[in-house]
Amino acid sequence: MSETRFLDGLGGIPAADWDALVPDGNPFVSHAFLSGMEAKGCLREDYGWRPYHLGIFEHDRLVAAAPTYLKGNSHGEFVFDWSWASAWERAGGNYYPKLLVASPYSPVPGPRLLVRDGLDAEVLRNQLTAALVDEADRLGLSSIHANFLADADLDAFDDRWLARADYQFHWHNRGYAAFDDFLGALTSKKRKNIRQERAHAHASGLTLEMRGGDEFSDAEWRQIHALYELTFDMKGNHAALTARFFQYLGRSLGSNVQVALARDTHDIVAMALFLRGGDALYGRYWGASVEVSGLHFELCYYRGIDYAIRHGIERFEPGAQGEHKLARGFLPTLTHSRHYIAHEGFRRAVADALAHEASHREAYREELMAHSPYAAR
Repeated sequence: MSETRFLDGLGGIPAADWDALVPDGNPFVSHAFLSGMEAKGCLREDYGWRPYHLGIFEHDRLVAAAPTYLKGNSHGEFVFDWSWASAWERAGGNYYPKLLVASPYSPVPGPRLLVRDGLDAEVLRNQLTAALVDEADRLGLSSIHANFLADADLDAFDDRWLARADYQFHWHNRGYAAFDDFLGALTSKKRKNIRQERAHAHASGLTLEMRGGDEFSDAEWRQIHALYELTFDMKGNHAALTARFFQYLGRSLGSNVQVALARDTHDIVAMALFLRGGDALYGRYWGASVEVSGLHFELCYYRGIDYAIRHGIERFEPGAQGEHKLARGFLPTLTHSRHYIAHEGFRRAVADALAHEASHREAYREELMAHSPYAAR
């Protein structure tokens, strides 16, 4: 007999039980990452986050779960529904709080309906989505949003859920033996541009390196975090992740955290932080206190590509948005989300908006691929 529970945090769930449900080693839904967000001050109610994780238990053993949050706003989600919220509130409704199934602050596709492999996986995923709808209806919530879903999750969302898709830019390893092999697959113009950008970065006089998270002292992690904060401050945004969380990631995930660095003597003056899991490398956070031509591309993209090639990693996902990534070897890749809107009339209006959005999506991809950086084969 199974029991469904909603949990106010991961502190009471053994890490091994939760991580046994993560099929591909995706770090962004690992117990360490999600519980670290909670424990190290990244998820606060005044930021709009309240953990509300869904678990299915059999004889007190966790057999399925979904990282779930009660959200008081739409910050940190990257699947933008601000216009939906505005429309519903203009009509006199309360859009917030809503339910969100996601990895906080992480626009990274991956599993969201976590189940053990086996014959019951499909049944358990269906139970998770049904439980989410029942809970949203019980609480009188406007909506549920499940963002950046893995392909294996999609069939569990029935016709009550609206489908939305978008594009990110991902790099795929075509069996390259070295970075020059990757360059050789590009058109001559793109190959020349990348070599020029790398040359500018290497001519800066800065020391460039890439190291694992377990190789940094707490003082170095504070420098890295300060650069992350500086980037947000310069854009007028709030840096939600704390220095304690950065230090914790390095200790907890070790070499699965990688940081590309630029040093001026002993001081770290630029950094790009990556996480590794399964067959993928994920680029996440960037910061710099200097302006050097080509340095951003070197640390955020080319060091990641080089690392993926040297370690036989199949793909490199450098983060959300950014058409400039196309010219540097990253191709458009579909991402998926699903949305349950409780009010039928509002649901129809959102469905119409999504249909209009989808009508332009394939044309957008075709336009992007017309500018593919790869030479014709």
